Amino acid sequence: MADNKKDFLTTDDEFLMLREINANPRVTQRDLSTRMGLSLGKVNFLLKALIEKGLIKAENFKNSRNKMAYLYFLTPKGIEQKAEITYHFLKRKMAEYEKLRHEIRELEKEVDLPELTVFDR
Repeated sequence: MADNKKDFLTTDDEFLMLREINANPRVTQRDLSTRMGLSLGKVNFLLKALIEKGLIKAENFKNSRNKMAYLYFLTPKGIEQKAEITYHFLKRKMAEYEKLRHEIRELEKEVDLPELTVFDR
């Protein structure tokens, strides 16, 4: 796995950016900004951090008129980190889901409504 603490993904934004890049290596910084709801500056900062951690590489498009256009791709280390973090992200989201599910059931009792079957489908 990672050699030291700086190699680990530290934010959900880093994880989500890896997912976006993995899905579309030709994504632009502007596209990432829009899709992730982040400023262009934050996207640039995150990309640099992921490159520094060795999780992604950036290369210029060879056939692009725009010489500032980059192709981003996950390195083997990035793929490994993405898989591990996906597992932990899913575990955390499932715990949040269960907590919300319990909270909804408690609120239903407070207002004396029959339990909804939304979660039972």
